[in-house]
Amino acid sequence: MNFNRNELSTPDMFLHVYSGISKEDLDRKINDVLTTWGYKLKGGEKGQLIFEKGNRTLRLLAGAMAKYYKVSVQTTVVSPSEIKCEVRSQSSGMSGGLIGMNQVKTEMRSLFGAFQDI
Repeated sequence: MNFNRNELSTPDMFLHVYSGISKEDLDRKINDVLTTWGYKLKGGEKGQLIFEKGNRTLRLLAGAMAKYYKVSVQTTVVSPSEIKCEVRSQSSGMSGGLIGMNQVKTEMRSLFGAFQDI
């Protein structure tokens, strides 16, 4: 486990600091965790990736009955021994109404815990 501490946490983002791991290994572990959670890599550049879970079109049609989450993950080397990882929600959940917005917040809280286990 390489999680060191949390620097910042809001309902739509969090910033964790990791130590004792290379950026490439951390990026690989993040990809593995998100894949396990049902996310698919949708794009981005090395160091800042976009992951999606669910179907956006179905979410627009069915509202809160259909799940849809989109997060960006950015990893940055801040010193030879520390790497920061910022995870930010890219979907507000508005298309699912109040229930959808709460689903997004709950998903971010769950990801917060999952990223602490890296």
